[in-house]
Amino acid sequence: MNRISIKQNPQTKSRFEAYPEDIRHKMNYLRDLILETASEIGDIQEIEETLKWGEPSYIAKNGSTIRMDWKPKSPNQYALYFNCNTSLVETFKAVYGNLFKYEKNRAILFDLSDKIPKKELKECIEMALKYHSLKNKPFLGK
Repeated sequence: MNRISIKQNPQTKSRFEAYPEDIRHKMNYLRDLILETASEIGDIQEIEETLKWGEPSYIAKNGSTIRMDWKPKSPNQYALYFNCNTSLVETFKAVYGNLFKYEKNRAILFDLSDKIPKKELKECIEMALKYHSLKNKPFLGK
């Protein structure tokens, strides 16, 4: 694993603490997957952890922003959001089919009871973190 620097916005910690306890566990799991995946990509030296639209967000140089959130209006669901102006979610659909649930071309949705397919989700995260170096490859290199 590559040792990466995490540039943290202090408000992000507060946002995680504001989630209900059972949701915080799910959100921290997604955070850990993003940071673990980033550390496994040799050319990522730094990842920024910040808030965008009040949601925990992650961006690496040459990558596309990944956001995550849980909303009280959909209490049994949480999501990883991707830039809808990219081909990321369309590629996930083409590569992984119905392994994931999607929200149009912007998110992978999870029910609280879902067992997350870790290997495949990390591949999705990797595509987002490397997006600008992959965007011209068929299926983003997958």
